[in-house]
Amino acid sequence: MNVVTTLKPRVHLVPYHIEGGQPSYLIVAGLVFTPLSESLIEDECEESMGLKLMAKARYSLPKFEGEQMVILSQVLASDVNIGYEDMSNQQVLKLNEIKIKNIRHLAHIVDSCNDKYLIFELEDNFLVVMERQAASAATPQILKDYGIACERSPDLLEPYLNSSEIVNEVNENLDGSPVLNSEIDFDGLLWA
Repeated sequence: MNVVTTLKPRVHLVPYHIEGGQPSYLIVAGLVFTPLSESLIEDECEESMGLKLMAKARYSLPKFEGEQMVILSQVLASDVNIGYEDMSNQQVLKLNEIKIKNIRHLAHIVDSCNDKYLIFELEDNFLVVMERQAASAATPQILKDYGIACERSPDLLEPYLNSSEIVNEVNENLDGSPVLNSEIDFDGLLWA
């Protein structure tokens, strides 16, 4: 009996290497967002990341192609973000009740937002609430004060394309998975 199969490498939610070498980033009113990567974990020291974030980083599998763990990596202190300046390395779950898929999706939601407030929901039920117009007006001065040329990395200047095939892709990928659905909980954590 001959069996032919195609093997694919396991894709980790948190990549070991960053395509293009430079991480993506988005700055909104001094809040610096970036996808979590192994190089960032090494640079920041695992202890500063928190146990919950580290567990997700090490053991979570992506639910769909392109999924990223987006974090609020640091806050560039300014009048517009008073009270939030000590926050760092917090996973961003939602913006204005929209679940974040990746850094490009976050940039799209910020760009297309017409609400009065930007409400970032972070892990452990933390909220960052800013008036959208004040945040937008403050960003250029914050960038100037900190010597940053652009509010986002060049890869985030391209338009965001929403793929309706994501749900189908997830279902197709899970059908051929060596991991049983019962081994993955709602956060995509693999329990051994």
